[in-house]
Amino acid sequence: VQLQASGGGLVQPGGSLRLSCAVSGRTFGANVWAWYRQAPGKQREWVASIVSNGAANYPESMKGRFSISRDSAKNMAFLQMNNLTPEDTATYYCKDSASGTDYWGKGTLVTVSS
Repeated sequence: VQLQASGGGLVQPGGSLRLSCAVSGRTFGANVWAWYRQAPGKQREWVASIVSNGAANYPESMKGRFSISRDSAKNMAFLQMNNLTPEDTATYYCKDSASGTDYWGKGTLVTVSS
């Protein structure tokens, strides 16, 4: 099973990015997608998650600016990030949880800077 996250890059404060995550090598089925991020020198933190029926959850600190979605037909998840600030600079990781197993992607770097 492989996860590939993409869509990171350099963006100015106030800008937006949309991250994508695709999984391959796993049969389609019920799963939970999640995004995490890790800034330099900090612990990895949960950003958002979405279950098979489309219900999404966010920590309070991420509500309003971040939106997770999924395309179950394509086995993909997305993270729309708006009004980004330098504090959002981090490597963003996607996680696919299915049949009791967690699969992690390698991460995509998001840098918010002017």
